[in-house]
Amino acid sequence: MDSVAVCPTRSATTSSVSSGDANARFRSVVLPHLDGAYALARWLTGSRADSEDVVQDACLRALRGIGNFSNGNARAWVLTIVRHTAYSWLHKNRPAAVVLVEDFEAVNCTQSIELDVETPETALIAQDDATLLEAAIATLPAPLRETVVLREVQELSYREIAEVTGVPIGTVMSRLARARGRIISIMTTGGPRQN
Repeated sequence: MDSVAVCPTRSATTSSVSSGDANARFRSVVLPHLDGAYALARWLTGSRADSEDVVQDACLRALRGIGNFSNGNARAWVLTIVRHTAYSWLHKNRPAAVVLVEDFEAVNCTQSIELDVETPETALIAQDDATLLEAAIATLPAPLRETVVLREVQELSYREIAEVTGVPIGTVMSRLARARGRIISIMTTGGPRQN
């Protein structure tokens, strides 16, 4: 008689534990990478508010798909979901922003003077340089921008970037080289390099 009473309780507990396990797994796999998810979404959308929408949608997708996560690289898995969600969101909400990225105006660039001593002036120059760098990255075509952000901001390896973007490692290396070249050109000459 006791075994009959235990069986329904166990099956009911199993279904709620599975849901609890999925929530616990989501917390351990996805939540540690939310800062990186927001950063990538912000770079891809160009807007804090839009990046919040993208990350929220990506978290819902991740929660629904947490059972498919095979205990690989959690960071790459989460950033892949964010990347796909961002491009879906951009395609739906701003299709022109994805298509016409080469037509941005040149970013004005000033020469910075490097001094050994930190002064208010050098702090402002450094802040200005950071702003110019951010603007230069923003002018890159989406594939180059996402690759440089994944490498330099998210600090992913080439292999992880290839996994996130779904391209070969050679393509990752080529995109990084082209992105860095364009950024250097913009920062030093004040305009995009013509190839």
